[in-house]
Amino acid sequence: MFKAIVIEKQDGEQRVGLQSLEESRLPEGDVTVRVECSTLNYKDALAITGKGPVVRQFPMVPGIDLAGTVEASSSDEFQPGDSVLLNGWGVGETHWGGLAEKARLKGDWLIPLPAAFTARQAMAIGTAGYTAMLAVMALERQGVLPDQGDVLVTGANGGVGSYAIALLSRLGYRVIAATGRPEEEAYLRELGAREIIDRGELSEPGRPLAKERWAGAIDSVGSHTLANVLAATRYGGTVAACGLAQGMDLPSSVAPFILRGVTLAGIDSVMKPRPARLEAWRRLGELLDPAQLDAITRTIGLEEAIATADELLAGRVRGRVVVSMV
Repeated sequence: MFKAIVIEKQDGEQRVGLQSLEESRLPEGDVTVRVECSTLNYKDALAITGKGPVVRQFPMVPGIDLAGTVEASSSDEFQPGDSVLLNGWGVGETHWGGLAEKARLKGDWLIPLPAAFTARQAMAIGTAGYTAMLAVMALERQGVLPDQGDVLVTGANGGVGSYAIALLSRLGYRVIAATGRPEEEAYLRELGAREIIDRGELSEPGRPLAKERWAGAIDSVGSHTLANVLAATRYGGTVAACGLAQGMDLPSSVAPFILRGVTLAGIDSVMKPRPARLEAWRRLGELLDPAQLDAITRTIGLEEAIATADELLAGRVRGRVVVSMV
C-alpha cells in the first residue's frame, strides 16, 4: 500500500482526497520510483482545486514533479537504487504524478538526480526553477546579456519569478521585479532584485508601444501584463513567456515586433527534449547556492498539500513548496 492524493470526478463534480492504494493501481511504465519529495506548483494547485482544466482523465494523482529512488526497472537507463528526477511529460495531467509515495513512469521521462542536489533541494527547484533556467537560456541565445540593460521579472514572488531573479542576479544582470506584494521587497532584494515595481503598472490595458525600459524580460503572468511588458521592451530585446497567471490571452499588437524588433520566446518545460533538460539542470547546479534554496522554500507533508493548494491560488504562498513523503 502507498498513500497518494487522488482526484476523482463523478456526475460532473470533482473530489480530491488522500487515499491508501494498492501498488497494483499504479499505471503502466518501465520504472517504479519510491518518491521522496514532490512539489506544489501553480498547475498542481489548479488540478487539485479543479479551477483549471489541467487533469485530462480520472482518477488522477497530481504532481508534475518528483524526485526519488528507483525500486524496480526494466529500462536500460536506470537500475534499482538510482536517484532520479522528473519534470513534466504530462505527469499529473494524463499520467499519475508525484504527489504520492510511489510512481510508475516511463524511463524516457526521467533524468539522473544531479549530484549537486539532494532530492529535497531538487524539488525546491522543481519545474519552477527548471523553467526559469530555460527562460534565462532563451534570453542568452537571443543576445540579451548583462551589458545590454535591465531585465524584468514578472510574478516575482512566485516560484518561477523567485528563481529567475536569483539566476539572473548570479549571472550579473540588473533585475527589476514586478510584484503585487510590496511587503515582500526585502525578500526580493535578498534574491538579487535591484528595483521593485508594482505589478499594477503592467496589469491594466496599455498602449501598443510604451517608453523603452528593459532589454529583456521573463514573464509568467500573460494577458495584459505580457502585452505591456512587450510594449516597453527596448529595441532588439527579448521576452521569454512561460506562464498565464493573469490569463491565456495576449491583447497586444504587432508594433513591438515590427517597429522595435522585439522577440517573444515561448518557454515550454513539459515536453522539452532530454538534452535541453540535462543542460538546464547542469546550469542550475552551477549557479544555485543550495543554502539559498531554504530562503525560497517551505516544506509540508503530503496530508497538507490539498489545503496549501488553496493558499497558493489565493496568492498567499511565497516561493516554493516542497512536499515530503519521508
